[in-house]
Amino acid sequence: MKFFVDTADVSEIRSLAGMGLLDGVTTNPSLIAKSGRRMSEVIAEICDIVPGPVSAEVTATDLEGMLKEGRYLRGIAPNVAVKVPLTEAGLSACRALAAEGTMVNVTLCFSAVQAILAGKAGATFVSPFVGRLDDIGQEGMQLIRDIVQIYRHYPSIRTEVLVASIRNPVHLLESAKLGAHVATLPPAVLKQLFKHPLTDRGLEAFLADWAKTGQSIL
Repeated sequence: MKFFVDTADVSEIRSLAGMGLLDGVTTNPSLIAKSGRRMSEVIAEICDIVPGPVSAEVTATDLEGMLKEGRYLRGIAPNVAVKVPLTEAGLSACRALAAEGTMVNVTLCFSAVQAILAGKAGATFVSPFVGRLDDIGQEGMQLIRDIVQIYRHYPSIRTEVLVASIRNPVHLLESAKLGAHVATLPPAVLKQLFKHPLTDRGLEAFLADWAKTGQSIL
């Protein structure tokens, strides 16, 4: 499973990339706004740090505007994946940009039939939002289960399932068990994956025993 981090915080990205954990990055207008910087500058810097796909989202809602913005964004770096919403205009933009060789991430997917449309439009990635479905009393992981199952029936669909709106490590674990291709995690959730109380206790015991010997490795 590929790990993307969902942030526009360059320092966080650099730290996680240094550990060899990142296969890509996802951003959105809210995350870019939080950075307080110009989108083009942030995306260019991230693309220099992470060689994998870096999603940069259009803000236009009409087809012409999406195409104009999408072509500009892909010109920032060769590893930019243009992010478009799962709307009629977004799918039309996806089709056109994909035909031009652009990676496209179709976002804000909340149903399996929407994911079928994204696959038909030639999306590189489709981003189903599990946490937001959980928030309204639906089972977000059922959506991942359905999309993965449907895509497996049709080898001609090359679209990868990019699980988004991950709120906790359980979301990641279940996504991996279902065979989703990618998970994009906020930095805080990604760092939770390191944690286990038995790891901490074991390390404390080893260090305590070593201290009793009075030795030093160096």
